[in-house]
Amino acid sequence: MVSKNEVLHTAKLADIGIDTSELGNFTEQLNAILEYFDILDTLSADDVLERPLVNVFREDNVSTSLPQEDVLRNSHNPEDGYIRAPRVI
Repeated sequence: MVSKNEVLHTAKLADIGIDTSELGNFTEQLNAILEYFDILDTLSADDVLERPLVNVFREDNVSTSLPQEDVLRNSHNPEDGYIRAPRVI
């Protein structure tokens, strides 16, 4: 069981600001998560899960793509036949 002081200490280490009004809620949620880990700890990793492998994805359907002119028509600032995106640094 995690105490409120431990939640505050963890929040400080993670540089997460927790308001005192939120502290009780965070403590309850963290304890609930840790209870799930306790349940998982009871499972044996030696047991082999026997399930057939199934492909859940659809088959690929090859089709023609849109003409380049139609695609670039929706771009605000095309450049040399490509869509120019803003620089991200």
